[in-house]
This record gives sequence, C-alpha cells and structure tokens, in this order.
Amino acid sequence: MRDISARQSWSSRFGFFAGPMAIIIFVLAFSQFAYTQSPTQQLTPSPEDNDVVKISTNLIQIDVSVTDAKGKVITDLKPNEIEIYENGEKQNITNFSFISSVRATTETPKVIDKNAIPVPPVALRPENVRRTYALVVDDLSLSFESAYQTRRALKKVVDEQMQDGDLVAIIRTGAGIGALQQFTSDKRILYAAIEKVKWNLQGSGGISAFAPIQSAPDSSLDVDPSATAEDSDPTSGDGQTLDDFRTRVFATGTLGALKYIVTGMSELPGRKSVILFSDGFRLFETDENGSQIGGEVLDFLKQLVDYANRASVVFYTIDARGLQYTGFTAVDAISDTGPDALNALSQSRRDQLHDTQDGLSYLAEETGGLAITNDNDLSGGVRKILNDQSYYLVGYEPDSETFDPAKRKFNKIAVKVLRKGATERHRSGFFNVANRPEKPASTLSPAAQIETALVSPFAVSGINMRLNALFGDDDKTGAFVRSLLHINANDLKFTDEKDGTKKAVIDVLAMSFGDNGQIVDQLAKNYSLILKPDGYRKALADGILYQFAFPVKKPGAYQYRVAIRDASGGKVGSASQFIEVPDLKKNKLTVSSIVLENLTVKSNALSDTALRRIKRGSLLSYNYFVYNAKLNAAKQPQLQARIRVFQDGKLILDGQQKPFTLRGQTDMRHLKSRGALAIGDKFPLGDYVLQIIVTDQLAKAKQQIATQFVQFEIVE
Repeated sequence: MRDISARQSWSSRFGFFAGPMAIIIFVLAFSQFAYTQSPTQQLTPSPEDNDVVKISTNLIQIDVSVTDAKGKVITDLKPNEIEIYENGEKQNITNFSFISSVRATTETPKVIDKNAIPVPPVALRPENVRRTYALVVDDLSLSFESAYQTRRALKKVVDEQMQDGDLVAIIRTGAGIGALQQFTSDKRILYAAIEKVKWNLQGSGGISAFAPIQSAPDSSLDVDPSATAEDSDPTSGDGQTLDDFRTRVFATGTLGALKYIVTGMSELPGRKSVILFSDGFRLFETDENGSQIGGEVLDFLKQLVDYANRASVVFYTIDARGLQYTGFTAVDAISDTGPDALNALSQSRRDQLHDTQDGLSYLAEETGGLAITNDNDLSGGVRKILNDQSYYLVGYEPDSETFDPAKRKFNKIAVKVLRKGATERHRSGFFNVANRPEKPASTLSPAAQIETALVSPFAVSGINMRLNALFGDDDKTGAFVRSLLHINANDLKFTDEKDGTKKAVIDVLAMSFGDNGQIVDQLAKNYSLILKPDGYRKALADGILYQFAFPVKKPGAYQYRVAIRDASGGKVGSASQFIEVPDLKKNKLTVSSIVLENLTVKSNALSDTALRRIKRGSLLSYNYFVYNAKLNAAKQPQLQARIRVFQDGKLILDGQQKPFTLRGQTDMRHLKSRGALAIGDKFPLGDYVLQIIVTDQLAKAKQQIATQFVQFEIVE
C-alpha cells in the first residue's frame, strides 16, 4: 500500500458534499459487496459464552467469583473444591470451567503525550471483546459534590483503565433515550458522554450529601391553636411525607433505567457488568406509624435482580459520596438546639447514610458483584471492579421441583468453596420460572417495532446495513451532516408482481440526537421498491443506498440513528453512528469527513463511501475539505498534508508530508483535496483506518494540526 499524490479539483460527482439535500433520495448502490453489521454494534456469542447463567428446565449455570484472603482472583480451583446448594440441597455439578478476562501481554505501559497527533480508535470485532461493562451514572440521585467527583473518576477510568478489547458505555439514568449510550471502544464517544455528567437540577440530590440543618422556627410567633401535627407534616396522600414520596419516585426512575440497560445487555455475549455510581436509595419506606416496611422500591429492585441474574449481568455499585462525615458543619444552624435534639439530628444523618448504602449493597450482593462504600478513591474502586471480571462457570441439572410454583416461589442458591481462605461471590438465586415470558417483537405494531429498534442503544440486525454519517459545510446553508445507509437487499422480502417486476415495501425512521439525549431532527418515510428483473438482480448483488441529510443547528456531539422495517417480511434493522460537529465560527483548522471512491473499477462515490470496502490490488481515492486555514498577506494558505494507515491499532503506513495543492482553488474557506492509496496484493484482508493529517504553517503552534479518519475494509 502506498500513497499516490493525486490532488486535484473535485469533479461534480462529489457535489453531494456541497450542501444539504432538499429531499430524500433512494437509489441503487453500485458496490460489488453486500454489507454486514458493524462489529462494534452487534456481537455474536462464542460457543463458550452461549450458556452463561443459563436457567432452563434441564440446566442451570451460574458464574462464581472466587478470591483469596488478599482479594486476588483464584484461577486454579478444581471441580471437587466447590459445592452448589439449591434451597439447601447439594447439587451434582455437571459443568465446570474458568473464564478469564485477563489478556496476557508483554507490552510496556504507554506514555500519554497530550500534544501528540491522536491515534484513531480501533474497530472492535466480536471475537476481540474481553470485557463488556456499562458505567452508569445515577444523576437522579447524585449531589453536586458527587457529580463532580464522579466525572473526575470517569475520565480517569477512560484515560488509564480502559484496555484493548473493552466494550464500554457511559449512561445517565436521567438522560434522554439518545444520550450517547451505545457500547463502544471509541473513547471520543465516552469523553463526550462524560462531559454531560453534571448535577441534575431535577434530581433528588442537593449540593452536598446531607441537607444543611435549618434553624428551628421561633416558638414565640403566633400559631393556630387548632393546627395538628398532620397540618405541619405535608404528605403525599398515602401517609408518606413529600420528601419520602419524592425520593421513592426518583429511586424507581433509577431502577427503571437500570432494567432497560439490563434488557439490552442480555443480547451481548458472556458475563456483563454494570458499574453504578450513585448516592444510594432506601430499600424500605416509612408507614404512618413511622415503621420501616417494604414497598415499591424493594419490589422493583427484586424484579431488577431477577432480570440481571437471567441476563448474566453483574451489578457493581459505588457510593459516589465517598467517605462522609456525619457530624455537624459550619452550614448547619444548630446554635439554639438542645443536646437531645442534636443527638437525634446526628443519628438521623447516620441512618440516612446507612439506609441508602443498603440499597447499593443489596443490588451488588444479590447479583454477585461488589459494593464500594466509604472510599474517596472512586477510580480506585472501578479498578478493583475491573480486576474482578474472571469467574468460574458452574452448572448443574435441576430437579422437577425447581420450577414448580406450588412448591416455592424463589430458588435460593448457595455456593461453598472448600479451599481454605477462599471467598466466593455469586448470584442469590432465581424465581421459579424457567424462562420469563417476553412479549415477542413480532406481536408489536409495525410502528412500535421500528421505534423500539431506533431508540435501543443496541443494534438490531434483522436487516443488515451500514451507516456512514459525514460532516460538511456550505456557504449558504452552513454546517450539515449527510448520512449514507447501505442496505443488504437479500434481507428484504420481494413479492412477484403481475408485470414481472419485484416489489418490496419498507418503512424508514431516522433521527438525530443531541448530547443531551433530546431529538434534534427526524424523518419518517415509506417506500415501495419496484424493480425490473435486471434491477432486482443488481440490488441483490450490490445492495441499496439510502441517503438523507440534516442541517446542524449548533456544533457538538450527535448520534445519528436509522431503523428500517420490511413491511412484507417483518424484519427490522437498525444502525447508529456518533459524530462530532466542530464549531467553525471559532476559526480553528478543521478537516471534513472523508469521501471514498474505488478508482480501479466502475463505481459510485456514494456507495463506496457508505460501504468502505475495497478489493486488494485496487486504487482507493480519498477526498476531503479543509476549513479555516490561515491566509498570508497574499491571501494564500500554507498547508501540508500527510496520511497514516492503521491495522488493528498498529501503524503500518506513515506517509510523507506534502504541500497542499492550490491549483484551481477559488474558495479559500473551503479548500478541496484529493489523494489515492494503492492497495497492494500482499496486504492481509481485514479492517483498516485511514487518517488525514493537515498542518497549517501559518497558525499558532497549538492550532496547527487538524485530523480526520475513516475506517475501511480490504476484501478479496
């Protein structure tokens, strides 16, 4: 593979980058290859992971974490050193294996150079996934102080603890449905999500962990002698104080968000982890007599635990408050408070801390995880959790009474490790149904099916397709993002028409989400594809290209999501892409998204850019714009450009710096450039990343470099 200098003015065939489209067009693509779903969005379980925490009438498998006295994972446990009990009865172990998430490596730690040119993220294939974990921020409960500490910890986790093979999501419980919540190995997405971790004004958290004590009202003031205790204690109408009612509402909101996450993660392979940063929630409610009783939160929590245990999702919880002082501080107005009242107030704070930590501990312990409390090193807690991802997979055959609802409602699991000094953690058990009945997607209305696929943070692959969103700018209409969607026509059901044509009907729903989770733009269309025999054969071979554009109202991080439903076949597919839209008004050097074209064969730039596939021995053209280049006294820029090519994160081609050609350029605000890569026959098949690096010699030192990258695949 070599860099061929071929910069020239773009021909009209790249005119789709000149501005946003006024209408949506639907054309056949001219690529030779059908597309399969992006590996970072759809995972296929490996054989060893298919049965993790399988609960059926003929096999029950659970994962067991075993550590020594120092908290280090024990990796050499034998089958005869472990015993499993169901409802107090010892079971005969039929399956036993150790699953390690530790990847052997001899690489030395990388030194982070903040001034270095950023390296593009690696496309993570399913077989390379080692750990899958969601970092969930409960911003419905976090105080202002906790939100700040959580944001710092998350940055440290992504900077220092995230490893190759990690599939990660950062999700806020109080965010909208599109809040950058897909699982990814791309740190850009995670950094964008971290920036939105802030104190939620609508949540239950205050400025600090404990509300300051207010001075008692002056008893000398006139009061209504007919007033009762109930008059001075507002309630929600069911005997609860408004404060308790509000806390319960936010707690159930948090648990609902966690259930949504668990449901989606159940589709991913192997053992999955949810790391929850929260200020906690109470398990019990207070009745009219002041007694602690189980209520809606505890019932919801039990359901969540059951869902998590069946989906092989382990909850790890971190008290974001850290180590708290429960005594009085300068903000508390206690000067006129008596000793008994002071003791009561202090005890109330201790009770509040312990009660809310009990909820976090319960969720972790019942799913086999850890609860990190009273520790100011939040990132250290995450490190301890990530080191806890290796486990033993142990299975047994249940008896006929296990799922008999007349015998018991819940099956309690106990595990005993016979090695001295060993400590085990595991799931608490499961309810007495082999498989919780789920409403099949096919029973939903067509509108509900496509809406569910679009808002889910997990890709739906009933219809295989590939999305490529491109950022550009136009003098008249401003910044825009154009999305190219390639659809595998073999996944659509075509019907035979009387005139010999083939017909397929599809519903398309596309949305763009801002980084606050709110919908920015959307479109909904219905298309009838009527193809003659030649066009039908070409669609099956080359696929179908769908193109749409949304104007960008303001710069920032966006998610573009598309869902398609085949009206005849009932299949649904979805795809999403993260893209950062820069603020060109800041006059910072910027490179547009990259347009690809295969110059060796007759092709179409739109299709090539959507598919990003090229045969070995071909010539791949890359095209882009440069914005905000500085100009000298002669109104001319002084730019240089070079390319880098990566495979599996390793640099395999580092091109030479070359002057930027200005021949034929008339618009210095939108400078065009074009180059080409010769794909040699000796290069292995697989995924690659092409990076464009532009240097502005007239700009200040810290603003001289702009970069952009695009992923592509080499095939036979």
